[in-house]
Amino acid sequence: MVAKVYGIDGKERREITLAEEVFNTRVSTGSIYHAIRNELANKRVGTASTKTRSEVTGSGTKPWRQKGTGRARAGSRQSPVWVGGGVVFGPKPRDYGYRLPRKIKRLAMRSILSQKAKENRLRVVEDFSIDGGKTRELVKVLRALAASGGDVGASGVRAGAVMRTTLIVTDDDALLRRAGRNIPGLSILSFNRLRAHDMFYSASVLVLEKAALHLNDFYTEGGSK
Repeated sequence: MVAKVYGIDGKERREITLAEEVFNTRVSTGSIYHAIRNELANKRVGTASTKTRSEVTGSGTKPWRQKGTGRARAGSRQSPVWVGGGVVFGPKPRDYGYRLPRKIKRLAMRSILSQKAKENRLRVVEDFSIDGGKTRELVKVLRALAASGGDVGASGVRAGAVMRTTLIVTDDDALLRRAGRNIPGLSILSFNRLRAHDMFYSASVLVLEKAALHLNDFYTEGGSK
């Protein structure tokens, strides 16, 4: 699969060969669903807690005698049927996280990359950095890339604002990440630590040229673990 490489000014520079297995494979919607569900479950705090009847504060005295009052039988003020009583089968603190099989996660990433490429929402960009880590410089780059035409341009900029975008990089560029942390809707991900949720819901996915080459090797069959 041949794709165009764009400069930070939004103009075409050259072409690059992308792996068909990674960027032009059959889209598995099921694996995408499971990958996103797994990420959201792992992020859950799980601190919700309710009190059972044994934990509710109150007297252990029987409210009234068993018979002869004309009222229903009652043995405890902590009964779940009483206002202020315990909760039956309520939530307790727990860990909602679970491990997703590696093959499913890798299939999901390949499916999302392929889907974005087929929708013309994936663009390969020549490697760049932001000197000084200034947010405004990165915003200029994103707007130039979004305004350069195609579906990415139509959805990437609206009313002068940067829409939800994922930028895939090669290494941990501290200045680039610092420039992007104040931009709402922008996710900067390393090629070997992609997040299905961020990529799937992004209006556009920008891949640095070196990162695209690493993705070719990382997500092909038998690639790096």
